[in-house]
Amino acid sequence: MLWLLTHDTYALLGRGRVTHEVSSLYAHWYDGLAHGAFPAGDHLWQYPPGAGAVLLAPGLLPSLTYLQAFVVLTLLTDAVITLALARAGTRPGRSLRGAALWTAGLPLLLHLPLARYDVEVTAFAVLALLVWPRSPRAYGVFAALGALVKVWPALTLIGAPRGRTTREAWTAAVLAAAALLALFAALFRDPFDFLRQQGGRGVQIESLGGTVLMFARHAGWPGHARYQYGAEEFVGPHVQTVATCSLALTGAAFALLLLWRLRARHWTPATPYDAALAAVLLFTVTSRVISPQYMVWLIGLTAVCLTSQHTTQRAVAPLVLTASAVSAVVYPAFYGQVVHCTWPGCVLMLVRNGLLASAAVLSVVRLWRAGLR
Repeated sequence: MLWLLTHDTYALLGRGRVTHEVSSLYAHWYDGLAHGAFPAGDHLWQYPPGAGAVLLAPGLLPSLTYLQAFVVLTLLTDAVITLALARAGTRPGRSLRGAALWTAGLPLLLHLPLARYDVEVTAFAVLALLVWPRSPRAYGVFAALGALVKVWPALTLIGAPRGRTTREAWTAAVLAAAALLALFAALFRDPFDFLRQQGGRGVQIESLGGTVLMFARHAGWPGHARYQYGAEEFVGPHVQTVATCSLALTGAAFALLLLWRLRARHWTPATPYDAALAAVLLFTVTSRVISPQYMVWLIGLTAVCLTSQHTTQRAVAPLVLTASAVSAVVYPAFYGQVVHCTWPGCVLMLVRNGLLASAAVLSVVRLWRAGLR
């Protein structure tokens, strides 16, 4: 992965597009954050205030360039995740398959994980899930920290066992989030400006809705892709309808998860892991945006599931890994084909999103059946 990162000017590696986001965009945001201000009015800044802390972290290594320091910290975070999975896998009734899947699965995304901060976000989710049997409060705190960086780690709490564990974990999460938000509000200007930028997001070409619109172009739909809000999104007739449908599906997914939690009667040591993976898969496939780095989340959560011999998600793992490999073909190698909606680009997106949708359905079905058993 490091070798690919140092040779990313090759055509199949994106001609520098992968590292450009860190060396240009992240570094630009760092300058403002270092002076105590979030990037107000910047439509590319769509992240909770905790992301600012992650982007400031490379400043701890002043002898390196911003990109070099960012990669070093990402590698250290990767090592923390690997060690946590390995330690969990050596306990009685556990397995090292999780550590093996993380180690072998992350390179399927080529050098992309080293040039995005999703490894850091995934670390909070992984640590939250692995620590819950020993400390429900730490479970909640890690989930809250992750949610303040990129929201989705809050979903790791959906499978907390009922009773004392849920009360302690959810209370700790709320208190930690409130305290940290107050701290950001006191130390930085405009920490909540990101909320204004989310509403304008459209349908990214790599989303499930985007795949529908890609094939619609071959059927005569007049829309096209345009770079906006930091991604290639479709513009044209009926795009807003597709975006609304995606939001409705996300709402339905949340309702389904709540229904599962209300009806589930059987909890195993792996249920919080399995529920977290199912929840993030559902929210990924129903989202208006599916960036390739989202696969880092799914690889991390799948690895956590495989640390337990009680997991119901073993059959989901091959689908996640295959979807990750196809994602690396889509971006950066053949991203131009996807942007221009050529037939190869359409087929690649159909395969990748078909694998993700299949993984989501299989994950939820197996979780649901295990909970009612």
